Amino acid sequence: MKIKLDRTLCDGFGKCAEHAPTVFSLDEWGYASLAGSAEVPADLEPQVRRAILDCPVDAILERLATPAGRLTPPAGELAPQPGPA
Repeated sequence: MKIKLDRTLCDGFGKCAEHAPTVFSLDEWGYASLAGSAEVPADLEPQVRRAILDCPVDAILERLATPAGRLTPPAGELAPQPGPA
């Protein structure tokens, strides 16, 4: 599982660090950052999924792999689709 933390959305509620303290850390003002890699080990996935669900501002996103193994961009970062010809 890969995740993305959008620090511009974080309001410092700290739920992520509460649920998965080895994945998320809080700075001196209480804002979240990734404690390590965006690649979450399988044994920590349940805690990170709970952190994703409990984030009140949806600052944490799971990056989903496509069949070709590429990561899909999070919502809002999708490229515009061409219109009808």
